[in-house]
Amino acid sequence: MKSLIIYSSQTGNTKKLADAVYQNLSGEKDIYDIDEAPDPNQYDFVAIGFWLMAGKPDPKSQEYLKRIKADQSVFLFATHGAAAESDHAKKAMDYAKTLIPKGIMKEQFSCQGEVNPKVMEKIKAKENPPEWIGDAPEGKGHPDKGDFDSLKKIIKALNVTMRLFT
Repeated sequence: MKSLIIYSSQTGNTKKLADAVYQNLSGEKDIYDIDEAPDPNQYDFVAIGFWLMAGKPDPKSQEYLKRIKADQSVFLFATHGAAAESDHAKKAMDYAKTLIPKGIMKEQFSCQGEVNPKVMEKIKAKENPPEWIGDAPEGKGHPDKGDFDSLKKIIKALNVTMRLFT
């Protein structure tokens, strides 16, 4: 089976996760930035990483998720300014699942990522800043070792349960 890892990353946080996914998947695999992403229909397993924008995957990732076909296994992963277990993060991941028209959802992972200070200031200056902005300072240094360890466990379990790789 052939695997594809796609990521969309504004600050580098999601790319770090994509690299960890790539390093921990066994077997034949490719990794691409979303701007260079090939047709997902050439792959059996697709891992798609994204950042959140207004409580949803970034626009490019939303469009790519819609291209998944029925017999593909899918793994979603994301970084965001909200706390990892927050309603904001959970709702965004739930929304992302609705964009996979026919794919077989295997697993998901999200973690807090450090928000660019310039972005933080811009968002804080809004008349009605988003709820997650209060969580953002806790994201400093994330993704961290604990985040990567959690991600690695999920990928290793996928390797076994899906029998994709030797």
